[in-house]
Amino acid sequence: MHKPAEALDFALRETSPNIGAGAVMRDKLSCTYDLVEQMQYLYVRVVKAKDLPGKDVTGGVDPYVEVKLGNYKGLTKHFEKKSNPQWNQVFAFSKERIQASVLEVVIKDKDVVVDDFVGRVMFDINEIPKRVPPDSPLAPQWYRLEDRRGDKAKGELMLAVWMGTQADEAFPDAWHSDAATVGPEAVANIRSKVYLSPKLWYVRVNVIEAQDLVPSDKTRYPEVFVKANLGIQFLRTRVSQSKTINPMWNEDLMFVAAEPFEEPLVLTAEDRVGPNKDEILGRCLIPLHNVQRRLDHKPVNTKWFNLEKHVVVEGEQKKETKFSSRIHLRVCLEGGYHVLDESTHYSSDLRPTAKQLGKASIGILEVGIISAQGLMPMKTRDGRGTTDAYCVAKYGQKWIRTRTIVDSLAPRWNEQYIWEVFDPCTVITVGVFDNGHLHGGDKSGGSKDSRIGKVRIRLSTLEADRVYTYSYPLLVLYNSGVKKMGEVQLAVRFTSLSLINMLCMYSQPLLPKMHYIHPLSVIQQDSLRHQAIQIVSMRLSRAEPPLRREVVEYMLDVDSHMWSMRRSKANFFRITKVLGGLIAFGRWFDQICNWKNPLTSILIHILFIILVLYPELILPTIFLYLFMVGIWNFRWRPRHPPHMDTRLSHADAAHPDELDEEFDTFPTSRSSDMVRMRYDRLRSIAGKVQTVVGDLATQGERFHNLLSWRDTRATTLFVTFCFIAAIVLYVTPFQVVFLLIGFYVLRHPRFRQKHPSVPFNYFKRLPARVDSIL
Repeated sequence: MHKPAEALDFALRETSPNIGAGAVMRDKLSCTYDLVEQMQYLYVRVVKAKDLPGKDVTGGVDPYVEVKLGNYKGLTKHFEKKSNPQWNQVFAFSKERIQASVLEVVIKDKDVVVDDFVGRVMFDINEIPKRVPPDSPLAPQWYRLEDRRGDKAKGELMLAVWMGTQADEAFPDAWHSDAATVGPEAVANIRSKVYLSPKLWYVRVNVIEAQDLVPSDKTRYPEVFVKANLGIQFLRTRVSQSKTINPMWNEDLMFVAAEPFEEPLVLTAEDRVGPNKDEILGRCLIPLHNVQRRLDHKPVNTKWFNLEKHVVVEGEQKKETKFSSRIHLRVCLEGGYHVLDESTHYSSDLRPTAKQLGKASIGILEVGIISAQGLMPMKTRDGRGTTDAYCVAKYGQKWIRTRTIVDSLAPRWNEQYIWEVFDPCTVITVGVFDNGHLHGGDKSGGSKDSRIGKVRIRLSTLEADRVYTYSYPLLVLYNSGVKKMGEVQLAVRFTSLSLINMLCMYSQPLLPKMHYIHPLSVIQQDSLRHQAIQIVSMRLSRAEPPLRREVVEYMLDVDSHMWSMRRSKANFFRITKVLGGLIAFGRWFDQICNWKNPLTSILIHILFIILVLYPELILPTIFLYLFMVGIWNFRWRPRHPPHMDTRLSHADAAHPDELDEEFDTFPTSRSSDMVRMRYDRLRSIAGKVQTVVGDLATQGERFHNLLSWRDTRATTLFVTFCFIAAIVLYVTPFQVVFLLIGFYVLRHPRFRQKHPSVPFNYFKRLPARVDSIL
């Protein structure tokens, strides 16, 4: 039976790119840069010039260099009245597009009408040396300038010319012939860069009490609450139940802060004197760099802070000199938590904020971003559709951005990146975007970088030391339906540094211990994650070149918690599939009871009698059966990584009305106020129901994946455990085992830990099909 064309079009395709991994090493480059195809470049480093002759009437020269190779021409900046200029600029020409046999480096004098010729240096392409890292950089040399006839001219130019690949350290900052149409003001927007997310902390503010507040109206009982803000984050306590000038709260407020700490924590005590009318009783500012950092659950010391009363005199705020009011606080930076800026289902980093609580890496992830094919035109230029594509990959705190390939629907990046892996049960996200800031730089108004699609790869589904080369479909959901925007070709290799340490990770808690000792509520987690995303996107958008807000939010799935009828259906059918095994077992058992197959029923009766007479055979038989099923399923284990599944996501059959609701704004854009209120309330409640349903499906899929070899290491652990358990339980009396289990389940709370058990930790690390949900 053949798959429909549409399903094949959205499917994952294994590819065979011409990369060094798994092949005979052609040169030293293949040892360290072996997940991408080699791309040959001609590099020209223009360093400086000296003794240049004067060309204008004043005897001065305004020099610049023109590097010319066939139809491609690169220019340096020019200097005013300088005979000994320094440029130190690198030009890279793709060898695939070289049609000339001579490289010409010309120095010209900038003039108003026609630029004057100063001198040139010529190179035969066939005579240019080849350099392969880790060779040291080629030393630049002085070359005497020649005139147009080939005779010696006055002046010298320092150059270095060599043939290399994209592994050359000069590659990222070089001017590329592929981007010759990009203006100099936008060159920074097309270069490849590595970014680091800011270090995020949770800030816990325990508001205990206040003393000696001075309300303006002393004839009424004050209704005091505390408002706290950190940057753009605002929280408030409830109104104190003790309506006195010494109110008490003992309430926790949680914020997200990023190093370096730029904004102070501001707390304001306010009195609710009427509806929508609050009076400020005092304010205090707390710089975060003075706040104590907590690594465990031990409480920090409390501290009294003075509340400064502000009065307004002629439009200016002045502080009163009295400090009679004060507030009692316990403030700390929580280093034992991991600040979640991604969905917990596909996080790329799970380490605590404090470095001293982190553990050593257990592996290395290498990703080769090779190319893309069949990209859709994202904009129109010169009357034709075009795309200026670049890739962004995010794993842990490290973000990478490839260079932008200008005006190509089949770009070839061939860039390789590496990450340290601290936990195998994490996900790397690779997104493809269209650069909307090339022509006009950052002056292009409100233009944004358009999303083309993204790919998520869970590391635990990858076999160690195997190179995965696949072409992933780039699928984007619009209100008109799911659309394939092209394919991106990746090469991925996960290398394990220690198999024992990696297997031990399956028994460790998924999140740092503080998440279980002092857990955050679901509402807190959602709010704090939203604030973390805002902080990360704001910081990365201030880099140069910026990683723009729309890119960061798309990579971090900022709207994944919103209500969607399509996602709800997908989660419901995931649960149905998980429960399908139990339903099938119930039908089979019903057939046994009804003697549909007499022989089978007789065998089951005999087996039941044996197990009743010899109960010690029950558990060994079950574990041996699971062990045999696991070994049997090894032959059909998944051989390719997971990818976006349109059928699982119910994206291929979603009703237009459902998609219109999914892409509706929040709050809704409906005209009627009453409809808007009810509609928003329904979506908010339904979004929480959707999350619960998805979590149930995830647990069931994890149970199913115990023996599916989706995560080979996890299945190996479970199969091995089943085999050992079968042997141990075979030689141990069943009554003893039953008593031990009963004593363990009923053990005293003194012998219990707040940390989750090893089986629970192992189960939480098993993969689920949530990675494949659009």
